[in-house]
Amino acid sequence: MDSVSQLALGAAVGVAVMGRRVGVGKAALAGAAFGTLPDLDVFIDYGDPVSNMTEHRGNSHSLLYLSLLSPLFAWLLCRLPGQRVHWRAWTLTLWLVLVTHVLLDTMTVYGTQLLRPLTDYPFGVGSIFIIDPFYTLPLLLGLAVALVRRGTRGLGANRLGLWLSSLYLGWSLVAQWQVGLAVDRALAAQGVEVERRLVIPTAFNTLLWRALVITPEGYLEGFYSLLDNGAAPEFTAYERGMELYPALAGNPHVARIARFSKGFFKMSERNGQVFVTDLRMGQEPRYSFNFVVAQRHAEGLALVRPEQFSERLELSRALDWLWRRALGEPLPPPGQWASQVGKEREA
Repeated sequence: MDSVSQLALGAAVGVAVMGRRVGVGKAALAGAAFGTLPDLDVFIDYGDPVSNMTEHRGNSHSLLYLSLLSPLFAWLLCRLPGQRVHWRAWTLTLWLVLVTHVLLDTMTVYGTQLLRPLTDYPFGVGSIFIIDPFYTLPLLLGLAVALVRRGTRGLGANRLGLWLSSLYLGWSLVAQWQVGLAVDRALAAQGVEVERRLVIPTAFNTLLWRALVITPEGYLEGFYSLLDNGAAPEFTAYERGMELYPALAGNPHVARIARFSKGFFKMSERNGQVFVTDLRMGQEPRYSFNFVVAQRHAEGLALVRPEQFSERLELSRALDWLWRRALGEPLPPPGQWASQVGKEREA
């Protein structure tokens, strides 16, 4: 999740456990600081953009490592005046702050390696977008009330915020399951041969969902809103460029993206540059994680040091499409719709 959500969750957990013992302000500050700590791994350079992507949420998100470090962090915190008597309570609190950080990240699709060093498998439920105000706002509001209105009522508001945000995560799982059923029915009705499929929310909400389907011929992308009134999802087919894959399958960077994305990737060539793209984060025709991994020459493909190119749809048009489509308006996919709108405005 985004840094604001993790900060708010850490602070809310800190207040819930330690608010009565050390005061709401101190508990919130400690919770916010340690709730942000695991994501500081983004400042570590692992040598190239592909490694930086796939090592993020690695050792710093290991349940084992964080469990072992929690008593040490609590001991450091207890060096502050008046905190030594709370070492056990701080150990539990910091463990909860760190573990809830990792578990919340696991609810996104990115990939959290929470079982390191046993395995570096990137776990990702994919039921919530990396930024979702409907998750974060209850935490912030409950925390704000706790900071302003001290005492039982403030602590109660903080707990309510935690309950509401947790219920929203539960709702996201139910919604993902419902959309998955609709997608599977549509694919079966169309006779699509499915190698793997993924259902993930679009930005900032859990009403509109994106379906990504890998097929022997390429991949399909479709969108389904819970307000579509039972209409079947429609899919658009795209080429996956797998004719480029055999020549680069041994490239460690390509292999890493293929494994990290759980097979939801594509290959493409533009202006002599060969790209590998994680299809899970973004939507046609723009993706956050595109990496140049080879250059075409007369002699064939030459490997190059990976470079990352992030692409995004124009924000105003993307948001306009997002909310209208989420409310059930039958619009074409965002890339096609943006092109149509642009032509209409030019005319």
